Amino acid sequence: MIQDLSVTREEIDRVDSQIVELLEKRMELAAKVAEYKIATGKPIYDRERELDKLDKLGAMADNEFNARSIRELFLQIMSVSRRFQYRVVGNQDHEIDKLFVPVDSLDIHEDTKVVYTGVPGAFAEMAMTTYFGENIAAVNVKEFSDTAKMVAEGEADYGVLPIENSSAGFVNGIYDLLERYRLSIVGEQKIKVNQCLLGIPGTELEQVRTVFSHPQGLMQAREFLEQRDWKQVSMANTALSAKKVWDDGDKTQVAIASERAAQLYNLAVLNPQLNLSDSNTTRFVIVSNRKEYVKSANRVSISFSLPHKSGTLYNILAHFIFNNVNMTSIESIPLTGRQWEYCFFVDFEGNLGDNDVRNALKGIMAETEDFRILGCFVSQE
Repeated sequence: MIQDLSVTREEIDRVDSQIVELLEKRMELAAKVAEYKIATGKPIYDRERELDKLDKLGAMADNEFNARSIRELFLQIMSVSRRFQYRVVGNQDHEIDKLFVPVDSLDIHEDTKVVYTGVPGAFAEMAMTTYFGENIAAVNVKEFSDTAKMVAEGEADYGVLPIENSSAGFVNGIYDLLERYRLSIVGEQKIKVNQCLLGIPGTELEQVRTVFSHPQGLMQAREFLEQRDWKQVSMANTALSAKKVWDDGDKTQVAIASERAAQLYNLAVLNPQLNLSDSNTTRFVIVSNRKEYVKSANRVSISFSLPHKSGTLYNILAHFIFNNVNMTSIESIPLTGRQWEYCFFVDFEGNLGDNDVRNALKGIMAETEDFRILGCFVSQE
């Protein structure tokens, strides 16, 4: 005889109540474990012990399906337990304060040296003057790596680097530079980008054979360029492309750059808007070799690597969810010499002084490799 469904559901409710009661008891015990680990200096996360316990719990099941279910269930219970323990430890641990120093404002004055990549008229120069103003000591270099190196070696106080475009995505190689030179992100500046087609005055489109621009500029104008059989040549930045067209004086060559670049290099604007979107925006980061952040900062950027194993990224992202921290972006790049392993770059809302942020970082720091706080800064919404 089949049991009435309502009776079965009542039994399930009773079992669920027992599970809740036991889970709360387990969390009380987890708090005691955290207190012990605080007193003895032992780490919260013991991966080998957890894997061994999961195997033992799975072995208690009557069949393989239940064994997998039990391992999955207790994997989550242990994960939640660890996050709770990180909260307990985090309230007494001020490790973040050892890594970054809060300041009222960045030290900016007329002798502040700021470096950007490109030549006058580059979008990076626009970002620099918008963020710092005109009353600084500005210097320009050819390559993004030159900007990073100058800041890292103390030859410049701050650097300006493009990191993301709303149409073309993340700028290739920038995150790698932040890692290689151990730079900190201390600020952000968004610049609305309007890509124009520039040429020598009197140039007709029928004459054009070659177009120069930064790869991002070419990508942002891809719909326009797909309709033309022009040779596309990548340059270090858009303003340098405009300068080359002017220096060469060749009407078969054009550049994709800003209207300001056209004015600086006496070029004609052959098309005032090539980008696909009216809201095309590039996000620049302000970098420093100092580990500091302004107290009003509302965005944190971190990086870490993970072993190539199932569920590792999920478990890390769960720290954001558990602590009510809103992640805004994630990017990954392959790790050199470590096949199928990646370095992840994550931005999220918050400040290094926030308890929720500290609790999330405490867990992520303990459960990842190559962890680094890239910076804490004011983000322009």
